[in-house]
Amino acid sequence: MQSLDCQRTQPSMKHLLPFLLLIGFCNCQPDETQTWIITPYPNTVAVEPGGFDFDQGINFKTSDPNLEGVVSFFQKKLEEIGISVEAESRQKIYLELVKGGEVSPEAYVLHINKNSIKLTASHPKGIFYGLTTLWQQLKLSGNMSVPCGVVEDVPRYAHRGFMLDESRHFFGKKKVKQLIDLMAVLKLNTFHWHLTDSPGWRVEIKAYPKLTTVGGIGNHTNPDAPARFYTQEDIKEIVAFAAERQVEIIPEIDMPGHATAANRAYPEFSGGGSEKHPEFTFDPGKASTYQYLTTILKEIADLFPSQYIHLGGDEVHFGNEKWKTNDSIQALMRRENLSSLVDVEHYFIRRMANQLTQMDKKLAGWDEIVESDVSNKSSVVYWWRHDKEDQLQKSLDMGYQTVLCPRVPLYFDFVQHDSHENGRRWNGFGTLEDVYAYPESTHKFTDAEAGLIKGIQGNLWTEKFDSEIWVDYMTFPRMVALAESAWTTKNNKNLERFNTNLLPFYEFLDSQDVGYFNSLKPELTPEP
Repeated sequence: MQSLDCQRTQPSMKHLLPFLLLIGFCNCQPDETQTWIITPYPNTVAVEPGGFDFDQGINFKTSDPNLEGVVSFFQKKLEEIGISVEAESRQKIYLELVKGGEVSPEAYVLHINKNSIKLTASHPKGIFYGLTTLWQQLKLSGNMSVPCGVVEDVPRYAHRGFMLDESRHFFGKKKVKQLIDLMAVLKLNTFHWHLTDSPGWRVEIKAYPKLTTVGGIGNHTNPDAPARFYTQEDIKEIVAFAAERQVEIIPEIDMPGHATAANRAYPEFSGGGSEKHPEFTFDPGKASTYQYLTTILKEIADLFPSQYIHLGGDEVHFGNEKWKTNDSIQALMRRENLSSLVDVEHYFIRRMANQLTQMDKKLAGWDEIVESDVSNKSSVVYWWRHDKEDQLQKSLDMGYQTVLCPRVPLYFDFVQHDSHENGRRWNGFGTLEDVYAYPESTHKFTDAEAGLIKGIQGNLWTEKFDSEIWVDYMTFPRMVALAESAWTTKNNKNLERFNTNLLPFYEFLDSQDVGYFNSLKPELTPEP
């Protein structure tokens, strides 16, 4: 595939942006009322005349040791945009952790006047997001001031996620860090990392080294590509990088299906497959399979501090044909009184969920796990099959915390414009407007059901995308719309305002060398 720089195809927009920013966003007079141009947009905003100036530097004031990491992080971020942090500065930003009530740890309140800013929250996460609001306004506006007034903000959803599939194509540490950094700018807080699948196994397991040296060979388009994977030191580095940005990483280790890469490395644990999906499953009939997978998950649990490990659990029927004649599986069915292969699948999921519980972890899985009767207290369901609304309803009826990530509109491997050809379609596709309008465009939940919606997530599967340019192009600007839909309440969403605020965000992406589809001027941005 030709490696084109998407953002370079937009000369007209890039020349227009400085003028638009000047007339639309610049605080040209000292007492002129500024506007917030950030994404996601805060939920309660009261703007007053004037602004708090950063041009003479600022001074963070806090005595709370729990905020040292956040202060250090934002000192560097501010210095990157030319703002010094100095103890002598008269411009003070007071940071305070307060107790009381059942306040979201990610909520924050900003009181801003010309002489000082007071930022309060119940948790360092809230302080982080309040400072992100200030930083983003400074970065996107090009001004050295932020509007006076009050911002009271709290996220709509606890889970605001993005998933990257690196089994089918591998992109590497630098790209993953850049994506996580951009997620943090947008107040997205969950990176779902799809590390294993049929094409390749991408995480080092010391107890079973051939998982990467053999299972890491190949990708979706080239089965003979050299092995590519993350060492455990790589994983630790990325996890720490994400934690500094308040991003939780949930690893996905697919089972009992999508196991072809693992089975290349250790065929003794294979349950076989089908003609189209050879060696697709692990063998649920062997005790040694559970020992093998538990050992793997223990290493994963040590690498990732998240309380969740995603076990997939989807599409097992693609390759469980050999289960019908597998002696160990047939013996299992007789022993456990299992009447069908689906029952075997559910038995496997329950047994592995129990292993996670013993590790003090919880199960995350695709919406097929609803049928497995795993505990709704220690499991989260990811509803992905947009054509199976009944599965979503069943998940909610059974009391499962549920993440909404339906193929339409939240699979970012689907095309985002009618003229695009590279990408998937399914009786439609995922435009920026569709992402922004979700979930209220599609669902009307009762209060009880709404309480079970843990959040929303965009998923980028990579069968059709083998370069960083494609990752950028398919992800942006839909990730920006996802962030506002996940953070800003439905009554506070405003598509016109969002599109206006996309202009400076596009310029920010340009500055980060991130390509994107220009949804506002699609004729300026052909596909890469």
